[in-house]
Amino acid sequence: MIIRLAQTADLPSIADIYNREVLHSTATLDTIVRTDEEWEEWLNEHIPNAFPAFVAVDDNDTNVLGWSSLKRWSPRVGYNRCVEVSVYVHHESRGLGVGKRLLEGLIEAAIERKYGYLAARIGAASTVSLKLHAKLGFEHVGTMRRVGEKFGEVVDVVLMGRILS
Repeated sequence: MIIRLAQTADLPSIADIYNREVLHSTATLDTIVRTDEEWEEWLNEHIPNAFPAFVAVDDNDTNVLGWSSLKRWSPRVGYNRCVEVSVYVHHESRGLGVGKRLLEGLIEAAIERKYGYLAARIGAASTVSLKLHAKLGFEHVGTMRRVGEKFGEVVDVVLMGRILS
């Protein structure tokens, strides 16, 4: 498995992975599939030296197994030391260590870019993601009870964080 910066050619695979979660899970509370133009805008916002987006690909660099990104936590300047992590793994690649490698890469990237805090918002039902983040040093910050709704179900979101400096 290779972890590298996401490229325009990866966008259809990134979109497929994410849109499956939009349509079939509470891993994201998005309820509308993003357009190709929205994905292009998303990639343009992920400036490699500030807010990179990565993909995990097979050894031949032909299949995207998952993707991850750092993004600004808040537009308020006082929060500039905090970035939010996102990790999504193709449903057929789960259990292979893809998520772990992607999250480790985000941690390294955040340290290199001198961020001080990583934040994650995780659906309370996403126990695998909660365990992965805890294993890599994220702590439970709090639970936002009944904050979201999807598929007619009211859901909790767990906030996790990791201090880097």
